[in-house]
Amino acid sequence: MTTLQSFPLEPTPIHVSDEVLDDLRARLRLTRPPLDEGNEDWFYGVPDGYLRELVAYWQDGYDWRKAEAAINAYEHYQVSVAGVPVHFMRKPGRGPRPIPLILTHGWPWTFWHWSKVVDPLADPAAFGGDPADAFDVIVPSLPGFGFPGPLTGFPDVNFWKIADLWHTLMTETLGYEKYAAGGCDIGGLVSSQLGHKYADELYGIHIASGLPLDFFTGPRAWDLAQGRPLTDDQPAEVRARIIERDRRSASHLAVHMLDGATLAHGLSDSPAGLLAWLLERWNAWSDNGGDLESVFTKDNMLTHATIYWANNSIATSIRYYANANRYPWTPAHDRTPVVQAPVGLTFVTYENPPGIDTADERVRAFKSSPQADWCNHVNVNAHDHGGHFIPWENPDAWVSDLRRTFHGRRS
Repeated sequence: MTTLQSFPLEPTPIHVSDEVLDDLRARLRLTRPPLDEGNEDWFYGVPDGYLRELVAYWQDGYDWRKAEAAINAYEHYQVSVAGVPVHFMRKPGRGPRPIPLILTHGWPWTFWHWSKVVDPLADPAAFGGDPADAFDVIVPSLPGFGFPGPLTGFPDVNFWKIADLWHTLMTETLGYEKYAAGGCDIGGLVSSQLGHKYADELYGIHIASGLPLDFFTGPRAWDLAQGRPLTDDQPAEVRARIIERDRRSASHLAVHMLDGATLAHGLSDSPAGLLAWLLERWNAWSDNGGDLESVFTKDNMLTHATIYWANNSIATSIRYYANANRYPWTPAHDRTPVVQAPVGLTFVTYENPPGIDTADERVRAFKSSPQADWCNHVNVNAHDHGGHFIPWENPDAWVSDLRRTFHGRRS
């Protein structure tokens, strides 16, 4: 077993000031709830009754300092990369030859959504795994999503520009000659762009969607259905699934891409409003069986919400969507597949497309789809448990799948 590797930077623990926390509690005390009759079933969005319960706990029961201590059990760093302030969390690998792995989150995630997989990826032997599968785990915050603070000087930020930033971080700032990447949601697109543009300098990538890199291009990129209508000849279960997927994502994509700055005025001023907007996605996108707190406890939710609030980062986090369309992705080469680095994928049946029911069907459907042609896929898996936040909801599956992607690819 090797000793922990030396690292070129000095840790900087995260810290939210007492003034910010006092201001948060004062704003929570002044929350003015809306009239929200007949919404106990969440049909109209987040119910006032449940949000009021969370707001009260955020004000008087939730302990950010306890969460902060848990977060600071890991190494944290703040560094300027190409003039952009970047925060990342690190867990050194324990094994004969740990390789660097950068994990990128999405929206409405924070870096802390990776916390359940960091330890087993860095120290597999401590979790019954093979120490040869160890990674030196790097978990950055997407700039403008939290620490080290509000993002300025980068108004055109989007996923493919972050890929360039991450490559500079890993190769120049941290000095790695070769590295692995993983991601979900926006982080999946960041990782795919790394595997596209910098394939020769990556061991591979592991992602959770398989979205093509041009997903946000085109004049109606906010339309998840891409203009496909409901038709009378569709089976009832397919129609129901299409409508369900629209309800999960239509307002999210449309508002973030078309009116994000307008929304951000309210969310930056009201912590209750911010929490409601995050909460609706955590509820709709997680595989919670009607019990949100079976996936995210109150403390979990408020830790993520506090990271957004304390750094006044909601506006720049939302902007990633519009900027993926306003500054569209263009290929760095014309080789096929587009993503030439080895690609592993983890799917969950909760996010199956209409007409696809089982995990095996999801794998087969992907492999026979145009999406599969985009990437050099080497390891495709699907699981019955977990939703959009797979490394949080089903961390064992994510860890196992990711290890399999890179097993034998470390030379």
